[in-house]
Amino acid sequence: MISPTDNGSKTQLSWEQRLLKNAGKPKVQLKPEYQELKFTLHRKLLDKINLEALATIDNQRVRSEVRQALVSLIDSEPTLLSSLEKQQICDEVLDEVFGLGPLEAMLQDPTISDILVNTYKQVYVERKGQLELTNVTFRDDAHLLRIIDKIVSQVGRRIDESNPMVDARLLDGSRVNAIIPPLAVDGPLLSIRRFSADKLMPPDLVDRKAMTKGMMELLEAAVKAKLNIIIAGGTGAGKTTLLNAMSFFISPKERIVTIEDAAELQLKQPHVARLETRPANLEGNGAIRQRELLVNSLRMRPDRIVVGEVRGEEALDMLQAMNTGHDGSLTTVHANTPRDAVSRLEVMVSLANSNMKLESVRQQISSAVNLFVQAARLSDGSRRVTSITEVTGMEGDIITIQDIFVFEKRGLSPEGKVLGRFAATGIRPKFYEKLLSAGIRLRPDLFDEVEEV
Repeated sequence: MISPTDNGSKTQLSWEQRLLKNAGKPKVQLKPEYQELKFTLHRKLLDKINLEALATIDNQRVRSEVRQALVSLIDSEPTLLSSLEKQQICDEVLDEVFGLGPLEAMLQDPTISDILVNTYKQVYVERKGQLELTNVTFRDDAHLLRIIDKIVSQVGRRIDESNPMVDARLLDGSRVNAIIPPLAVDGPLLSIRRFSADKLMPPDLVDRKAMTKGMMELLEAAVKAKLNIIIAGGTGAGKTTLLNAMSFFISPKERIVTIEDAAELQLKQPHVARLETRPANLEGNGAIRQRELLVNSLRMRPDRIVVGEVRGEEALDMLQAMNTGHDGSLTTVHANTPRDAVSRLEVMVSLANSNMKLESVRQQISSAVNLFVQAARLSDGSRRVTSITEVTGMEGDIITIQDIFVFEKRGLSPEGKVLGRFAATGIRPKFYEKLLSAGIRLRPDLFDEVEEV
């Protein structure tokens, strides 16, 4: 089939040559009847090629050969298609065979931070902290279920009626949560929390006004002096991003053991041992939780233990590790304020040992934790460190904390941007002596800084 001439040129290009020429240009919206054609071509392609045999061949060569087979199949169809429609159908069928179908184009878009699939007919994405409805849809529930199964099977997990919820990750480290009927009433639900291909370094967070240079200098000193730090915040506040950035200050000479539900940390040190929980098998046996991994990690001679997120009974073992020579440990917790984070730790420790008196629990927390770093996602979608708070000890049976840096919200600009300032409280932290003993001396004016944003 010959397409019209290109830009008035007498040279005629086949549509498959145009396909390569138009790569990267905006896609057209396919007509509904062409969606059925796409799935027909997908079935015919799978009947025509042997994917298992192709698995042993170089990936680029495989895609090239499969594309050629698909080109001949499209040309054999009686339906009249424009070159752009043929190009998009070809791309989408290849995405079904080699990728994650309709999700593939969004996963290649670096501006998208979250992909939220609310049943097969509705897909939202988040860009710069704001949700947008897309025109992406799946064919039906079965199509969406097939994509979900493809994701979870890549990391050795499963999802079915007997196990209708799953946490997994993509090959790039992006976190995936899926939930299917009977728990999902209207159809399968899928959430993908994406990781940027370029990991944000501490200077990047300062450039993006997530915190000031002085705040980052204090956190750098705290990590190097092996203080125990907990990063608190709500969903999407940037806790893992901040944890990754702070891990940059850990010495490459130290042995780090990381423990996560779904492995997403991207530490760049040379000596990192990564552990990940395991779900139960079909019989409901064999589950390995974070608490078991944490206990085991103590036998692995770690210099530091990094827990992706503390959310249950493992909190007690984490605090005990911090209190028994594993200084410099880092973790995150869901909480809206540092005081809420303290309360959540109390509840989680009580889950692990209900016989423990509340005063003993609080003594464990006050002696183990040195610093809370509070992160938040603001109404304009920006993510900022809203406070750096020191745990100073106990007064009676109450854990005492004090803010060293805070973010003060002052209002909104006409464009809806949050206005405010980062301000040091003027308090020199009690752990400053630990910094000095580690050979770290901060500039005197650091605890008096104020910066408008």
